[in-house]
Amino acid sequence: MAMKKFINDPENLVDELLEGYALAFPQKVRLDEDRLVVRAKPKAAGKVALVTLGGSGHEPALSGFVGEGMLDISVAGGIFAAPSGRRVAPAIQKADLGAGVLFVVLNHAGDILNADMAMELLEDEDVQVSRVTTEEDIAGEIGDRRGLAGCLFVYKIAGAAAERGWSLAEVTRVAEKVNGGMRTLAVAAKAATHPSNGQAFSELPDDEMEIGMGQHGEGGGGRMKLKTADETAEIMINALIKDAGVKSGDRLLVMLNGVGATTFMELFIVFRKVVSVCAAQGITVVRSAIDEFLTVQEMAGFQMCIAKMDDELLGLWDDPCDTPYMTVR
Repeated sequence: MAMKKFINDPENLVDELLEGYALAFPQKVRLDEDRLVVRAKPKAAGKVALVTLGGSGHEPALSGFVGEGMLDISVAGGIFAAPSGRRVAPAIQKADLGAGVLFVVLNHAGDILNADMAMELLEDEDVQVSRVTTEEDIAGEIGDRRGLAGCLFVYKIAGAAAERGWSLAEVTRVAEKVNGGMRTLAVAAKAATHPSNGQAFSELPDDEMEIGMGQHGEGGGGRMKLKTADETAEIMINALIKDAGVKSGDRLLVMLNGVGATTFMELFIVFRKVVSVCAAQGITVVRSAIDEFLTVQEMAGFQMCIAKMDDELLGLWDDPCDTPYMTVR
């Protein structure tokens, strides 16, 4: 089947999408050389900055969360490919406002390799860097879990702490706190294709789905016949609750991240079941986020993310932010 996408030369995909993105939100972001998406209005000197890196093709992630109260710089890579550490290190230096930088990295091989390189290049430089790696996908083995859409929780909560003027140690502490209490599980009903060549990441028969599929078509071991919304929701939320050790009386932030071809109708139907299952176990869903935050082209399915919340984390989650794809007033 021929690929149907409104693109020009595939070689220019990343530069054209970043140009269009910056043109769409000039009050919030600007595009610097080396594919850096930067806050249009920097935060005050003496505050901690947040930097992340990641491949393009997952829009609005990750650059969609650059702005007040969240990220200061996003270093964009090629389509589904991490940027070089040689580009990331200067971006971290550029972001530093005198109080250090929190560097948030999603656990994927290319991201980790280039994050390591960036950290090595910065060893002799006069910049304090604290690194947090998100690895919340419960489909993976403990110690080697993928980072999925849960990175949004870290950006928002650590970004709020930085905006308040907290020290790098305190910003890192709350980043690690939410990172340690969050879990994600994905389900796919149709795999995506690479936007440059139309090649499918994997194949799923029309009557099957896969729980645990990664955002580039990596297997998750949960292939099964297609379930109803309620059945799928129950399987996923119970697995997340069990893995995170959530118990009666706990409070949760729940995110349903549509990955490209799943409608909001479906996401809301799933969410009502999630709330019901939690309530039956004495667990309260205190905050929610339902949208397309990190997509995989036309993949059908969603990522279900949870995070255990307390008063401190809730306050930070509720703090104002103003980015192209997340705004709290």
